[in-house]
Amino acid sequence: MHTVVVGTAGVTASDVLAVARGGARVELCGEAVAALAAARATVDALAAKPDPVYGVSTGFGALATRHISPELRARLQRNIVRSHAAGMGPRVEREVVRALMFLRLKTVCSGRTGVRPEVARTMADVLNAGITPVVHEYGSLGCSGDLAPLSHCALTLMGEGEAEGPDGTVRPAGELLAEHGITPVELREKEGLALLNGTDGMLGMLVMALADLDTLYTSADVTAALTLEALLGTDKVLAPELHAIRPHPGQAASAANMAAVLAGSGLTGHHQDDAPRVQDAYSVRCAPQVAGAGRDTLAHARLVAERELAAAVDNPVVLPDGRVESNGNFHGAPVAYVLDFLAIAVADLASIAERRTDRLLDKNRSHGLPPFLADDPGVDSGLMIAQYTQAALVSELKRLAVPASADSIPSSAMQEDHVSMGWSAARKLRTAVDNLTRVIAVELYAATRALQLREGLTPAPASRAVIDAVRRAGIEGPGPDRFLAPDLAAADAFVRDGRLVEAAETVTGPLR
Repeated sequence: MHTVVVGTAGVTASDVLAVARGGARVELCGEAVAALAAARATVDALAAKPDPVYGVSTGFGALATRHISPELRARLQRNIVRSHAAGMGPRVEREVVRALMFLRLKTVCSGRTGVRPEVARTMADVLNAGITPVVHEYGSLGCSGDLAPLSHCALTLMGEGEAEGPDGTVRPAGELLAEHGITPVELREKEGLALLNGTDGMLGMLVMALADLDTLYTSADVTAALTLEALLGTDKVLAPELHAIRPHPGQAASAANMAAVLAGSGLTGHHQDDAPRVQDAYSVRCAPQVAGAGRDTLAHARLVAERELAAAVDNPVVLPDGRVESNGNFHGAPVAYVLDFLAIAVADLASIAERRTDRLLDKNRSHGLPPFLADDPGVDSGLMIAQYTQAALVSELKRLAVPASADSIPSSAMQEDHVSMGWSAARKLRTAVDNLTRVIAVELYAATRALQLREGLTPAPASRAVIDAVRRAGIEGPGPDRFLAPDLAAADAFVRDGRLVEAAETVTGPLR
């Protein structure tokens, strides 16, 4: 099994994906253990002094003015975890919780939190045992970090609350730890606070969304090319010299992908022989510009994610010179903004895909295709309601594009009076990514059917490869009306697991 070694300098997106989705093992390197021990010595020294230090010998948030005596500090750390584990609503996905736990471990290993090495080792042990704390949908305002979700994870380290075992069964966390030989941690000064004060949930969801969207943006280039071809459009608008004079890198990449898919097509530009069109509709002609803008948004979001993956987010932090200082680095604004920005780009990509699908189904705009791509229009409805479903998804995506980060709701007796709502931005982006996948699947379903209805014209070799792969996947082609939901679900899976891109690349080579 793949192993991810955590040091003091942060982790990569591929590390997060390996642990969250691939079940990779986690190990601490010697450098991290030494940094943990050194930072802990600093915290212990401060704890022995009479002067109050936030998070070490004081209460938290609006209660930070109370100095806590030594005999109450272990109780204080337990209590902050118990009281902050106040999430409600449905459980979040296992991969999100694993990303959340791994990213908190990453920060702990930076040597900036003051957590003992044994606590970090227990975090790794829980991940490696496949134990997943029960974390709920609601409870994080994205400041101070993802408090409630992280608290539910910390509760499991203490042997309390509920968690899911490697067999998928939810049981008391203490039982699961015992079965795997893991001793629950007894928290000391600052450790409870350090386990729950970070942007780890929203960051983990950002990393996974970026990975999914990399595939989906290439998938959308493929389906846009198939639709252009099925509509007998012109591929001249994809010429690299046209995109060079507006040098957005994402636009050039999308145009290059579409051109690669359409190479050798016997359909593109065919309309010029009998029904001249000066130019294609925006949803076809401007596909690279819209998808390209989204690609550039992904690039910006990836830069933010990389910076956050290298960060040590906690409050207070142990600095290299031995100071323990309060700060505001836990505020989720940098991550929240790009999560919302991505939701806008996703909604627009879905919107233009839906417009292309509608054009394929409209006999007045499809340049010779049967109404709704039906076998016997009037007796058969064809893909009429598949487009309704796609339109409903796009409408939902537009609502999900409303930014969460533009909102703020005060908490903690006005001590935390401006929050990021980054967790909420991440949760709605996950829904948006799922819905975009479905929208692209409907366009794929319509475009492959339309291409097969163009009798006497030869699709591009890459298009033919996609059609063949779709049919091998059990997704039926043109014919009389049938139960559509299973076909659409199969098309969704075909896009979601990357088979669409793989099919095109058997001809084109690697797409961008």
